[in-house]
Amino acid sequence: MEATLTIGEVARRAGLNASAIRYYESRGVLPEPERQSGRRRYTEETVRRLHVIEVAKRAGFTLDEARILLATSDDGAPASEPIRELALRKLPDVDALIARAHAMRDWLQTATGCNCETLDVCALFDDQALAPAVRDAEALNITRVDGVRAGAI
Repeated sequence: MEATLTIGEVARRAGLNASAIRYYESRGVLPEPERQSGRRRYTEETVRRLHVIEVAKRAGFTLDEARILLATSDDGAPASEPIRELALRKLPDVDALIARAHAMRDWLQTATGCNCETLDVCALFDDQALAPAVRDAEALNITRVDGVRAGAI
């Protein structure tokens, strides 16, 4: 019989709260664990899966996308295809986020030199103040991470 871990042990090893583990189970990202005397018992595989979920989250993947990655692993299929497919879908979102961040940075850098008496006369608050980055994002047909077209920024 494989050694089992309590939810607290898994949480400590994964750097999570036990509630996060229960949430992942409820979302179907982690399988329901076996129970001994009514208590959840996990294997080392759960810790590995939580590591995959954490890396996927840091890369900007949703839990549903992490589930796809884990399902591939469960099927024994090569991981490269779904990883590549998900990355290709995610890259435009990241490009849009970067374009927006650059526009924000440029605006903030310009704002550090503002000497305007009122906002009414400040060019920083013209409709076109963030327009160059938005136009660039629209030209690339980029959407923001939340799915809104860049032109709606």
